[in-house]
Amino acid sequence: MQLCDTHCHLDDKRFIEDFPLMIERAKKVGITRFIIPAADPRDLRRAQELAHTYAEVYFASGVHPDLAHLYDEGYIKEFLSDSKCVAVGECGLDYYRIEDNLADFCVESEAEVKQKQKEVFIAQIHLAIESQKPLIVHIRDASLDSLEILQTYAPKLKGGILHCFNADFQLLSLAKFNFYYGIGGVLTFKNARKLVEVLPRIPLDSLLLETDAPYLTPHPHRGERNEPSFVPLVLEKMSEILNLPKEMLANQINQNTTRLFGEL
Repeated sequence: MQLCDTHCHLDDKRFIEDFPLMIERAKKVGITRFIIPAADPRDLRRAQELAHTYAEVYFASGVHPDLAHLYDEGYIKEFLSDSKCVAVGECGLDYYRIEDNLADFCVESEAEVKQKQKEVFIAQIHLAIESQKPLIVHIRDASLDSLEILQTYAPKLKGGILHCFNADFQLLSLAKFNFYYGIGGVLTFKNARKLVEVLPRIPLDSLLLETDAPYLTPHPHRGERNEPSFVPLVLEKMSEILNLPKEMLANQINQNTTRLFGEL
């Protein structure tokens, strides 16, 4: 088994002390490639350095919707020509903490925050179209607005991944546009009933695995720092729910990863 953790924030400071050991633990359980999504543009240099230090590490360039006020198109584009940059994002819409964003966005209404997030999301979609790189999409409490935007631009995109798929069945319509569904530790949570119900409706050739490390640690390691070596726990739960052999799922997901990101 040789799988890719398609979404792990390895540029997070929580990985500084044991980074080489963490990579080795992942390799021992068959996780051999790692993609660092962009969130805070101030961490992009760190992600780039890691990708050029470790052959199996890749990164993306973009801005998380909670930090849309930091978007600098010239700076984001600077990284897209890097040979180790394989995607644009994570970008998208996040209405979960919108009230907390008012001060950072220097606005007075939630509508203004939403509008800014939409503008920055669309700007990054244009970068993905221009560079012909996949789009890594973050959606939280904003499915309908996200779907409307993605359906508008999807035909021109190379494809993308709905990171930490929120189990909204309406988003399954994006599969026909070469969008994939990132499944992580949430699948193992006791309260993951909705995702457990929706998982069988996702086409097998549209599934990807991720951790979102250091966040969303799967059972039985809840409370610990998440890391790529925990991907097999998600695969095992997926195998159980779909009643399919782990080896078969791993092979299919590996093919899906290659189809979206190319040979890594």
